[in-house]
Amino acid sequence: MFAIVRTGGKQYRVAAGDKIAVEKIEGEAGDTVSLGDVLLAGDGGEVKDAKGLAVSAEIIAQTRGEKVIVFKKRRRHNYRRRNGHRQSLTLLRILAVGDAKKAAPKKEAAPKAEAAPAAETKAAPAKEAAPKKAAAPKKEAAPKAEAAAEKKPAAKKAAPKKDA
Repeated sequence: MFAIVRTGGKQYRVAAGDKIAVEKIEGEAGDTVSLGDVLLAGDGGEVKDAKGLAVSAEIIAQTRGEKVIVFKKRRRHNYRRRNGHRQSLTLLRILAVGDAKKAAPKKEAAPKAEAAPAAETKAAPAKEAAPKKAAAPKKEAAPKAEAAAEKKPAAKKAAPKKDA
């Protein structure tokens, strides 16, 4: 049995035992994920109803694709820009194509939600324990103004012009 699934904005034709590289999916190597967006399913030459179907897959590894060089150039303007990009990928091994009830559910993000309040409780006492610094007393501006007045030189008188 095969299925066409959509993940990461792309479509893949998969069957049990296939290995595919898809856009990054959260999870560790060895975790089981379920690809629930099945567009089409079939068995041999027949097309079957895709409603209620899910594809179960195991994460083999989290990796990165080949480097793609992006080079921009505008003739006669001395404009050249070189940039590189490597896409994050997840390697999957398809375990089964079947009912959504039988397929393994996606890994839940609940542990992250529980970890967040613990981090907040640790951070809050650290903020309270730090004593607040007293503001430094401000110096008066009057002495500076007097010092500036003393430094000003007396205005020079213009010398008389000589006629030639």
